[in-house]
Amino acid sequence: MFTQYLNWRTLLALVAITIVTGTIFYSNFLAKKIAFDERQKIEQWVDAVKDVNNASSATTNLSTRILVENSKEIPMIAVTEKDSILDHYNLDSSLVINKDYLENTLKEFKSLHEPIEWRNPLDTTQINRVYYGESSLLKQVRYYPIIQLIIVALFIIITLITISTRNKSTQNQVWAGMAKETAHQLGTPLSSLQGWVEMLKEIEGNEKIASEMSKDVDRLKLVSDRFGKIGSIPQLEPINITTQVENMVAYIKRRATDRVSFAINSNEKDIEANINAPLFDWVIENLLKNALDAMEGKGNITINIKNEAAETVIDVTDSGKGISKQNVSKVFKPGFTTKKRGWGLGLSLSKRIIEQYHKGELFVKHSEIGKGTTFRIILKK
Repeated sequence: MFTQYLNWRTLLALVAITIVTGTIFYSNFLAKKIAFDERQKIEQWVDAVKDVNNASSATTNLSTRILVENSKEIPMIAVTEKDSILDHYNLDSSLVINKDYLENTLKEFKSLHEPIEWRNPLDTTQINRVYYGESSLLKQVRYYPIIQLIIVALFIIITLITISTRNKSTQNQVWAGMAKETAHQLGTPLSSLQGWVEMLKEIEGNEKIASEMSKDVDRLKLVSDRFGKIGSIPQLEPINITTQVENMVAYIKRRATDRVSFAINSNEKDIEANINAPLFDWVIENLLKNALDAMEGKGNITINIKNEAAETVIDVTDSGKGISKQNVSKVFKPGFTTKKRGWGLGLSLSKRIIEQYHKGELFVKHSEIGKGTTFRIILKK
């Protein structure tokens, strides 16, 4: 079950997660060690202060050195038992003149660490306290994992986008290559068939056969033309959408049973949109064929065309079996199909034609199991 997920991407992700997790734990270990060392430095500084202030004790060079060295990096504030500030070290020199800044900093230090207390040798009833913050080194170590996580996340996102873009580009090239090769392969037999049809027309008694064959050859030429336009920039022209849809419905209607009812509704008689006629017809044909398959030869197909201020909207609705919620997001994926026959490429191609070539939208507007589905096409003006 799990073997399908074991590939180089999964292993790479696991290695990355392991490295980041290890770094976080090690950074936390270092942060705790530095915090412990800093508290020891503050305690030593307090002992040095008591030693220097003790009149009965001779000031030693060691105490003086500790006072200087241990107050270099760690920000701290010395206060009385009533929180009157006695002195401060390593705070922002441009802000210490502001009383609010000192008070807010003191509150922050209180929330970070327990204070270190000592009694004044000259007045043992007075208890002084030292509150301290975090050195710049400790902050860097503490926030390093967060920065690292952000960088790793950005790297993963950029990598995924790059891979996705590359895959789509490769997929587009494959689509275009297959389509053009199909059109090329159809070209030679089509030319030959056209010649044979013309010869049949010259023989008496074959007029009806020749006429029907001519229609099929024209149909094959249209299919070849459609494939030839995939992968190239199609020429868009202002065309009456209503007429275009009516022609395609008439074509599909001849191939449907009498138990299928077609209806076209339009809020205006003439609705123009910039389209490539052969490719747009292909989309409508695919949607109508899907509708017929969904209804299994019996039901209603309704096409509503709306001319709006900024767009033309075309809704293709059938009364078929509908699409389940889990499959709605999959219907446009290449290869997905619920039918026993077919390659599952019709809707994928249709979406590509509308969105990439016509800069519009094609999506499932609504679907309900047992009641039918509505596909919506939006063509921007």
